[in-house]
Formats: sequence, C-alpha cells, structure tokens
Amino acid sequence: MPLSFSTLPLSKATLSNLESLSYHEMTPIQAESLPLILKGQDLIAKAKTGSGKTAAFGIGLLHHLKVEQFRIQSLVLCPTRELADQVAKELRRLARATHNVKILTLCGGMPFGPQIGSLEHGAHIIVGTPGRIQEHLRKGTLVLQDLSMLVLDEADRMLDMGFADSIQSIISQCPSNRQTLLFSATYPDQIAKMASEYLNSPAEVTVESLHDQTRIAQHFYELEHTNEKYLLIERLLAHHQPESTVIFCHTKKDCQDLADQLTEDGYSALALHGDLEQRDRDQVLVRFSNRSCSILVATDVAARGLDIKALDVVINFELPRDPEVYVHRIGRTGRAGHEGVALSLVTPAEGHRVNRIEALLGNTVQWCDAAKLNDQQTAFTKPPMATLCIDGGKKNKIRPGDILGALTGDAGFKAEQIGKIDIFPFHSYVAVNNDIGKAALKRLMNGKLKGRKVKVRLLK
Repeated sequence: MPLSFSTLPLSKATLSNLESLSYHEMTPIQAESLPLILKGQDLIAKAKTGSGKTAAFGIGLLHHLKVEQFRIQSLVLCPTRELADQVAKELRRLARATHNVKILTLCGGMPFGPQIGSLEHGAHIIVGTPGRIQEHLRKGTLVLQDLSMLVLDEADRMLDMGFADSIQSIISQCPSNRQTLLFSATYPDQIAKMASEYLNSPAEVTVESLHDQTRIAQHFYELEHTNEKYLLIERLLAHHQPESTVIFCHTKKDCQDLADQLTEDGYSALALHGDLEQRDRDQVLVRFSNRSCSILVATDVAARGLDIKALDVVINFELPRDPEVYVHRIGRTGRAGHEGVALSLVTPAEGHRVNRIEALLGNTVQWCDAAKLNDQQTAFTKPPMATLCIDGGKKNKIRPGDILGALTGDAGFKAEQIGKIDIFPFHSYVAVNNDIGKAALKRLMNGKLKGRKVKVRLLK
C-alpha cells in the first residue's frame, strides 16, 4: 500500500511543498530509502531512472541542511551535465519551502571563470560532474571541509565513463564523518568495490523499475548480417510510424554514421554521443525533448539522464553486453501508463546476449518475422514542432514568460501553438508548431525581447 510523505518526520512547510508539487504518495524507492536517509545512515540504492530517486535523496539532503550555516554541506555527483541540470532543477523545486537555499551546478563544457565567481559568493549544495568538481578542488576554488552529505548518482554510469579516479580523488577531500548515498541502476563488481571503500556500514535497498514491462511490447528480429540492419530499421519505422524513437548503438562512430544515413534519406534524426561539443549536445537534447526531432541515435552513456516524457519506440541497433542495460534501455518507453514498443535487431553473433536477457527476465523473448511488417511507401514522420534558437539566456535575464509574451498577444500566435521553452546561460530555445515556424522566427527577429533586439534562427 502506498505511503504518504506525512508518515515521515518532515516539517509542515516541506509536506505542504511536496503536496503542491503533486508528490502525494512515496514511490517504492522513496518509501524504502527516505527513513534510512533521514536517520543519517549510509545507503546503497539499486534503482532505475524514473523511480523517484532524485526526490528520495533530495528530500533527505534538504532535511539535514543547516541553512543558517552558509557553507557547502552537500555534494551530488552526476555522470553528465544534463543529469546534473535535472537534479539541480528538482532540488530547487524541493527547496521552495526552505528560504535562502543556494544550489550551484559545476559541470564541464561551461566557462570556468563564472563558476569561480559563483563559488566566491558561497553555496549550500553543489551538483556537478566529477571532472569539473575535481578541477575546482585541484585549483582550490572549491573546498569540501564542511561537507556532511555526499551523493553518488548513477554511479555505474560514472564508472562506465571512466570517472573512477576522479571520484576517488574527490572523496579523498571529503570529511570522513559524512553521510554517503550511492544510487546505481546496475550493480557490477566495480560498484560493490566502491561501496566497500567509501561507505560506512551502508543499508541496502533494491527496488525494481517502475516501468511495467507488460506495457512494453518486446520484439526481436534475427538477421544474417549487420549490413541488413539499416533496411530493417527503415521497415520498422514505416510499420510503427512512431512520433519519437531512440535507437541505441554501442560506438560513437556507429551512432553518427546511422544518424547521418537516416538524415540523408529524409528522416528527422540526430546523433547523441560523447564527441559532441556541449552546445551541440544541448541542442540535440532540446530538439528531441521538445518534439522537433523524431529520431535520436544515441550511445548508452550519452543517453543516461534523458528527460523524455513520452517515448513511442526504442530500437536496439545492437544488443548491449549487459542484460540489465537492455532492461534500462527499454524502460525509457511504456512509462506513466503509456504503451511502449522495444525492437531489437540480432545477428547470430549476438545470440548469447539474448540468452542472458532471457535469464534476467525469466522468460523467452518473442521472435518476429520481418516479412510480416507493413510494407508502406514512406516511413517519414514529420516532427510536430520546430525549434527557434535565441542568442540570449539566463545571463541576459531572459525568462520563459518573456519569450511566450513576445510570441502571443499582439504577436498573434496562440499559447497552445508554443511548446517547450528551455533557457540556458547564453541561449534560449522555444518550440513552436511546425506550421508557424518561419512566421514565429520573423516575429522574434523583427521585434524585441526584454527591450532589445535579439538574433534568432530556426534550427534544422
């Protein structure tokens, strides 16, 4: 039976804020881990993305925070900037009930100087990526002597990305009498080793994914050769006609090559991998999440922390070596009560990976015949939205309401024609209905935002 947050020793202000955020009942990971976190115990939590773990450690972190003591008390390490931004955003929402909480994000791909300035003004909570946190510690611009809580979020992905040494270096500069929380979707030997070294008599919590796999149709297709996979992907897209699809590849090269081929053949596709510059990466994620791109071709590490509300189809261009990664991949579809589809392309050399997946799932997979797919003439699903990029962001005091106001009212566009608005330090992105893309671009270019002219372009 779901438990209410009111069963926890939280302040009335916190409970009221949780209610306003529609946090009515605890998810399994919150119900099992929060009582332990609130008691100050170290914790190993095995939970998938989407289980509610951010709120679990966020509520605990804020509960222990001494706001009147203006010093860095908590550090959350995340594998990617995108996940760090998501975590910081959620912590700020959870902190609404607590006045004057200062939360800073310190991630790579962003200018170093402004981060030093922000640190000089002080903070209570730091959320960042291991490489940049280590760099600040090395330069002496970040000091963790007052730290009381350390959170390792998506610990398995941080190890996959080669951050083991950075994490070790960071922890060596944290006080030994801290509380440490380790969250991981999978639990390889490396994670067990990390936990034994850095955690003090931790409690262990394991929660199965909230993603109901009965809502995910899992279809496996066998091919003789790898070079047959592209044609099959075209047929699968034609058959299912998905509005949003993520295709997983192992390597950056395969990822980029496949996205380039799809684009060349007329699909709306973008690649997401570790070789992208940060600004390009931001644009890819923005365009896919705001529905102005239909297909995202990604590596596992790059796709970790994706904030996609409704994903129609997941395609495994190659099966992962770890069956738990397969479960994590397909769990991105079929969320929040929606039906989802997971399609896997398998060559004979990958047969042993299917066996591991079957062993993990406890049943045999469903093999399908590609010959039975609908042979439609076109597989193209035009994205419903277009994205406008504005040269101006948080540093220019631009807010979502400013952009919405510039496009509605006298501008003549309806609020329902405007989609997701994302504000970054120096750029802003707004999704608009595809049919008004050029008209909205012209309106913003000829008008003013915050009383000044801005450069705007339509992303393609």
